[in-house]
Amino acid sequence: MPKASGSSARPALRRNQACLTCRKRKLKCDAARPHCGTCVKQWHALISVPPPVGYAHPTEPQCSYDPVEGLPIAPDVDPAEKIRLLEEQISQLKSQLHESRTYENRSASPSSRFLQNGRLSAGLSSTSGNGSSLDHGISLPQVSLDMGSETNSPDSQYRGSTASPEIQQSGIDRHSNIMDMLFSGWDPDLPDPDVLNHYIEVFFRCDPCGSRILHRPSFIASMHLHPKDPNFPHSAILHAICASASRWASHEIATSPDGTRRDRFAEFHVSKTRTYIDKTMATGQDIFPVMQACILLSWYFYQEGRWVEVWIFAGFQTRVAVPLRLNFPGTFSSQGGNSPGAYLAPPKDFKELESRRRTWWMTIMFDRIVSVGGWLHGVDEKDIGTELPLRCIDFETDSNIPSNPQDLSSPDLFTRHPPAYTDSCLLFLKAVMLFGKVTDYNTRSSLRNPSIMNKNQNPFSIPGFEELDHLVANDFRESFPVSFRESGVSDDGSQLDTDLYMAHLVPHAATITLHNPYIDFNDSTNISTARCVHATRSILAAYYRLSETSIDICRLHPFVTICWYLAAVVQIQLCKYFIEIGDAGRESTVWGEINLLRFAMLTYGSLSPIGTRQEKLLQGIMTEIVRLTTQHQPLEVGVPLYSFSHAGVFPEGSGAKTRSGAAAPLPDSQQFEDQLPASSPTSIQGIPLSTQPMSSQRLHGVSPSIIAHSPISSSLDSAIIPGVARWTGRTSPHASTNMIHPSQHPYPQ
Repeated sequence: MPKASGSSARPALRRNQACLTCRKRKLKCDAARPHCGTCVKQWHALISVPPPVGYAHPTEPQCSYDPVEGLPIAPDVDPAEKIRLLEEQISQLKSQLHESRTYENRSASPSSRFLQNGRLSAGLSSTSGNGSSLDHGISLPQVSLDMGSETNSPDSQYRGSTASPEIQQSGIDRHSNIMDMLFSGWDPDLPDPDVLNHYIEVFFRCDPCGSRILHRPSFIASMHLHPKDPNFPHSAILHAICASASRWASHEIATSPDGTRRDRFAEFHVSKTRTYIDKTMATGQDIFPVMQACILLSWYFYQEGRWVEVWIFAGFQTRVAVPLRLNFPGTFSSQGGNSPGAYLAPPKDFKELESRRRTWWMTIMFDRIVSVGGWLHGVDEKDIGTELPLRCIDFETDSNIPSNPQDLSSPDLFTRHPPAYTDSCLLFLKAVMLFGKVTDYNTRSSLRNPSIMNKNQNPFSIPGFEELDHLVANDFRESFPVSFRESGVSDDGSQLDTDLYMAHLVPHAATITLHNPYIDFNDSTNISTARCVHATRSILAAYYRLSETSIDICRLHPFVTICWYLAAVVQIQLCKYFIEIGDAGRESTVWGEINLLRFAMLTYGSLSPIGTRQEKLLQGIMTEIVRLTTQHQPLEVGVPLYSFSHAGVFPEGSGAKTRSGAAAPLPDSQQFEDQLPASSPTSIQGIPLSTQPMSSQRLHGVSPSIIAHSPISSSLDSAIIPGVARWTGRTSPHASTNMIHPSQHPYPQ
């Protein structure tokens, strides 16, 4: 018996009424327009799962029908011709869009994928899902319509450190090359090649940190390779370079009233670099170049004063470098090499070997610098077997000389500097490692015996302290070769060797870190007091020397702000002492020096926020002396120095006088002592300034060799710098012994 057909039964389709897809797959089709129900269901099932890498889901169901009489048939157009037509339409739309809106109301969000300030932002449909779909499933990149409208805008004029336009490119040329760049494999999130080369040049010229790990000649040459060439620089490194170089070349910087600096261009490339780092953490691909990018990004965070990210990245770098066996001699070890992909292959040439060495030592240097606040190191020096790197000139010229004979196990590492393996960069590295020994010593001493670090304790009775004091306070700097004994500032004040400047400065900061817990201004035999005061004077003298020139201090290594901070901590302790004994004259002098260091931090902070952040942290430990002082506006910071040198303006024998016939008032005026009240103390306990050496019998528990190396053993006149009056005072018997303990670390906890 035949089945009765229901009223809702679908009428049968005539021949060729079903869609082409259902007919091909022999599926039931309802011939719905524009897409049948079967094709819609299959399309929904397809897009419910992520597409494979390099493939994009269709934007709509792939459903088509035979031509119907009366409807036009789509012409069989060549894909290249259709692309040309689309480009013409895009060009017309761009012109209309440019005429209909002004520069101010254009979106500036880095997350929107567009070209701004030289950044080629094109979202590939394989990643964004916004691609235009042509016939046969071809997906084209979606390029922003702002691509050519930025040509004549202020943001399109790229400026270097001289603030003069350096890169200009016509919108027509950019439009003609845009598709070629995309289809050649160029990373659409990177700036176009000319702009990127400009940022690379700025990076190598201005960056004092991460540029040391890259081989500049070969890196610049590799930028001329095809983007898909295996030797083309990794995109993670290029993004990190853009972020670092933007400090000197970006115009998308916004500064809030509290000093916080936001650089949209830099933040965009920081996010892209972090994306590559996250991918490498998950897959292990391209681990070495991504680690180099991580180092560059870490220094960017350090200069920004973003401490949480600094600590996280410092730990990540050290833990990644160890499995790569970079801590082994030659940066390679065959032990455990049977694990596929676990370790790097042996270096294939001199350049790769030295690049690995520099990457490792930059990782260790960063770890030591971020541990200044008293944190444990990520890698103990006993676990470091890598030899020291070569000189920068040997690295860049591919001299292929034998490896450096020195490593951390060398007994004379800090006192012998072979000429063929010594330059300012290596001396700076040794200075940082020496600072790391001080930090490690203090940290472990406080862990084993927290009560041992106080001013009532004789530190020279602690095992290992005397040897470390000799090394930090005297032996290291005195062992510098003759050609490196100047501060790094040229005689005419036109050039600055940043690494050499820091190599001279860091040992003084290490001295303060080592001795500060034992400072006692009420004890005339306290060597730690003299050590810290002498180190502070040396740091101030180095800044005075730099301020006599036209050199921009913002080009210094960011660690200089920590050195200034440590010197300011000693000055705050001294200022509190002068307040308690009622010596307003010398208190005023010390206030000037504190404000000088604050001024230096704020000046550096105008470009790198770490300076501003350190100055704010310094204000936190100044609260007590601000409350106690009777000085008028003690925190007022102005221009503390002349913008020229004393010798240049008042040469010896020139007889330069003021109109009244008196000598011009200079920062090192000697009239200050004559202006002191008669009731001022005549000597300051703890800092004796007598030219007579102190008797060793007064220094109980201290060996004569310590006294011979101590600044107390002679006059401190040599430590008196311009702008600092000589201390000649007597300690009040009622002076309080409560000093400001340097528990405030250079980094917030």
